[in-house]
Amino acid sequence: MQYDIPSFNHLIKNRRSVFPDQFEPGKQAPAEFIQQILENATWAPNHGHTEPWHFSVFTGNGLKKLAQFQSELYKSESGDTFKEAKYLKLLRNPLLASHIISIGMKRSAERKIPEIEEIAAVACAVQNIYLSTSVYGLGGYWTTGGVTYMEKAKSFFGLEKEDKLLGFFYIGYIAIPSQAASRKPVHEKVAWIE
Repeated sequence: MQYDIPSFNHLIKNRRSVFPDQFEPGKQAPAEFIQQILENATWAPNHGHTEPWHFSVFTGNGLKKLAQFQSELYKSESGDTFKEAKYLKLLRNPLLASHIISIGMKRSAERKIPEIEEIAAVACAVQNIYLSTSVYGLGGYWTTGGVTYMEKAKSFFGLEKEDKLLGFFYIGYIAIPSQAASRKPVHEKVAWIE
């Protein structure tokens, strides 16, 4: 075998979401780690080789720009549903991360692949990000909160009308580890037909 199977299985079972409040404040991940994590993301399976993912990476002052953009867009778009606590969270949380990657799905020009398959391909890329982040000793999580589903947010992340913003992946060094998790027994989710 070319791969260490027990280590791989351990990685799959022990990957955890790590949230901004669990990050080590101010500790910056090396740019080469993030570059390799993104390279790994691009090796996700995708129907028709459309490679529909589009990422924008925010770090340093870019985190402040993201925080300002999303908090102000939320404020201007929320109307009567505006919540000061949410506004402040959108302003604060990006500053706790080392890097934030916006997760976009760009539709292929030919539109030959169903949109749901393009979204699924991006989700596979995000799983590669999750696993790669863990291997590099970093924590991270995929959020679809904030401005994710606001049409007016798309252009800030290099996306067009037909594209989708699918959220953000926060990355940082882990100060407070996430708790162990569990799953239902696999036999409850699988049917074998022989």
